[in-house]
Amino acid sequence: MLVVEDDAAVADGIVDGLSSSAIESLHVDTGARALVELAGYQPDVVLLDLGLPDMDGSEVCRAIRAAGPVPIIVVSARNEEIDRVLALEMGADDFVVKPFGMREVVARIRAVSRRFDSAASQSGSSERRFGDLVIDIRSQRVTLGSQSIHLTAKEFELLAYLSRDPGAVFKRSEILHDVWDTNWYGTTKTLDAHIAAIRKKLGDSGWIESVRGVGFRFGSPPFGLLQ
Repeated sequence: MLVVEDDAAVADGIVDGLSSSAIESLHVDTGARALVELAGYQPDVVLLDLGLPDMDGSEVCRAIRAAGPVPIIVVSARNEEIDRVLALEMGADDFVVKPFGMREVVARIRAVSRRFDSAASQSGSSERRFGDLVIDIRSQRVTLGSQSIHLTAKEFELLAYLSRDPGAVFKRSEILHDVWDTNWYGTTKTLDAHIAAIRKKLGDSGWIESVRGVGFRFGSPPFGLLQ
């Protein structure tokens, strides 16, 4: 995994902790180096500190997300709900608050990796087609007509989860348990933020319909449920 942390002491502790858990890592101390290393290193997970000396951490997060669907765990000293929501909206898949213990970090790395890897195994077929919308589970790509839709790893996992049974209503508690699993300690606003982001990227809120007091279901506007 790629560790992006400018504090040498903190970074050494993280790298040593990961090594003790048999997790190979590469450490960089600036946003620019992170973006350079990203292409060649191809990490399974990025642990990203937002307080970097050369670039705004949020911009680094967005750039990493634009480059591909690698899971991103943001590290921040801020612990307000709005900070978590903003991190998720800019492309992060999880959020760790400083100071933290390595057991928690390792647990979250393994959890986000497990959730990310499981998306491809949840369906026997690679592609799901709903009119012009194509969700490729194997390659984790989404296209709408001729347009490629860039989703975060968590957004893709959520879309794949809902689209596995079009028209079925999924309860909020079910979604949070299955998509975020028991390692998520946030509120349901996290789910709402991801739903809103997917709707915006797909250009029509009808793709994911709200069922008041229950949860959400996957639909296919404007032509109705197909395939």
